[in-house]
Parts: sequence; C-alpha cells; structure tokens
Amino acid sequence: MHSEDDARMLLEAAKGAKRVVEIGVYEGSSALALCETLGPDAELHLVDPFGAHPDALPSGWGATEWATRRVVGRALRRRGPDAPEIHWHVALSHEVAQDWEGEVDLVFIDGDHSEAGCELDWSSWIQFVPQGGRVVFHDARADQPGGRGLSGPTAVVERHFRSDNATPGWEIAAEADRTVVVRRVA
Repeated sequence: MHSEDDARMLLEAAKGAKRVVEIGVYEGSSALALCETLGPDAELHLVDPFGAHPDALPSGWGATEWATRRVVGRALRRRGPDAPEIHWHVALSHEVAQDWEGEVDLVFIDGDHSEAGCELDWSSWIQFVPQGGRVVFHDARADQPGGRGLSGPTAVVERHFRSDNATPGWEIAAEADRTVVVRRVA
C-alpha cells in the first residue's frame, strides 16, 4: 500500500517513538512495518472502524478486522519478546481521542481521506503530540511537483503547513511521494 519513499518517511518518523497511533489500519501494511521498527518498550495503537463506518473506504474496497489482526499477530510472534505492545481500537479516531490520556510521539493519519475526515483526525490528536513529536500524513502531496495523493489530505496539509495562515508551532520535517511528516517545534 505504500511506496518505498512512503515507508521510509514513516519509519524514520517512528525511530525512537514510545507511543504511536496509526489511524487507518486497512490491511495492515504500515502496521507491519511499524511492528518491525518499534522497540519492545513501545506501544502501537491501531485505530480503524473496519467497515463499521460506511464512508471509511471507497466503494468496493474492504478490509476485515480478523484478517488484519491475524497478519499483525504473525509479525508480533516473529519478533517475540522484542515486539512492541499492540492496542486495537475498532472505532473512529476522534472517538478514541475523546478518552485518550497521555502523550503520543507519532500519529500516522491514513484513515478517512475526505478533507473533513482528515481535518477531524488532525484536530482530534494534535493536543497529544509533545514538542518534537510528529504527525505523518499519507496521500497528502497531490499538489506538489512529483507528488501524489488525494485531495482531502492534500488540502489539510496545504492549509495547516503551506499557507500564510499555517498552524503555529509546526513545520514540515520531511516529505516524499505521497507522504508529509510534520513536527511540533513549539
């Protein structure tokens, strides 16, 4: 589901992270990569409604919770005691954020790709990201030379990080292909 550049961006952002939230697990390709990268003292929170939300995926797409859990479970067993701790949240990300406590070193936004959905993911989780923490947007470079993506995430990144009214205290740390990594600087 991700190009080599997309995977590299995500995994570089995840280095040293102790608590990661992935929004939009789908079939688990990025969750597998994170399971291989995160240390045994890290938590990986996987958030996806798995079809419980009718607008979560384009028509004809589908991922099943049991299949994704099985794939991630195999990856964890391969790592054994060196695997990160996994927490599943079968819900929409803003529902999980409502009851969240504590900081998050990395939030990976790859869920609802509508502009409103991506904006809700961003606004629900930024309060938990400390200085130096990162948010990774997937499919967010449709308007950049050599970039790809979708209009929803691209519009959110444009508004918050590329415009004259950019969100204060945040900067683009890296980007390639469809992925934009932003970092809280203040």
